[in-house]
Amino acid sequence: MTVSPEIVTAAVLVIGDEILSGRTKDKNIGYIADYCTAIGIDLKEVRVISDDEAAIIAALNALRSTYTYVFTTGGIGPTHDDITADCVAKAFGVPLDVHPEAVAILKERLAKTGGELNEARLRMARVPRGAALVANKVSGAPGFWTGNVITMAGIPAVMQAMLDEVAPKLKTGAKLMSETIRADAKEGDIGSPLAAVAKAHPETIIGSYPFIDDKLGPNTNIVVRARDAQKLAAAKAAVEAMLARVHAEVATTTK
Repeated sequence: MTVSPEIVTAAVLVIGDEILSGRTKDKNIGYIADYCTAIGIDLKEVRVISDDEAAIIAALNALRSTYTYVFTTGGIGPTHDDITADCVAKAFGVPLDVHPEAVAILKERLAKTGGELNEARLRMARVPRGAALVANKVSGAPGFWTGNVITMAGIPAVMQAMLDEVAPKLKTGAKLMSETIRADAKEGDIGSPLAAVAKAHPETIIGSYPFIDDKLGPNTNIVVRARDAQKLAAAKAAVEAMLARVHAEVATTTK
């Protein structure tokens, strides 16, 4: 990986009618989000889109012009509705070719597992011209990397293997560090003072996340994020001081 002084961003484009219908439950978004955070890439947007060529092309062009990387999942299998490769090629304005190396990979895999390289399976060897293959150590059929778009399978185990393959080649930025502070207060009771803390620390990201404590009832976790350790520490201290004031005020009013 190459660490960049700039912020490196990404989007995920999940492709497939089966996701939108609820027939298949997506397991890739959360995994990619965790992966990106761990290596210093900010995941900024996720879209889930149907198997519609025009919509996929439009989404690809919008996302690839906005973010450093676009990860796509789904739609590179052997059936007629697997149209992601076609859409990536059209988005980049290049032909879709049967890639000789992809064919060789499929033949080698089929020689071990049985089956023939028929017309359906050959669809998985179609790659936009100029793209680099992304190895698939799980089931053989490769993904591909075109420009800043990395096209991966929808099957979670395969997608994860492909992500491992591309990760060492990705440009990454400084990792976003985080601290979590348990507020022991309802979110509505700390909303205004927390906003003031966030305004005073503009180079940090401060979020509040309500939850139900089994014993104490409604509660809130406050998460502070920053790339600079000193700024993170300063914002955390400010949050803790704010919570101390809120607790003191509550104690005074309940006497």
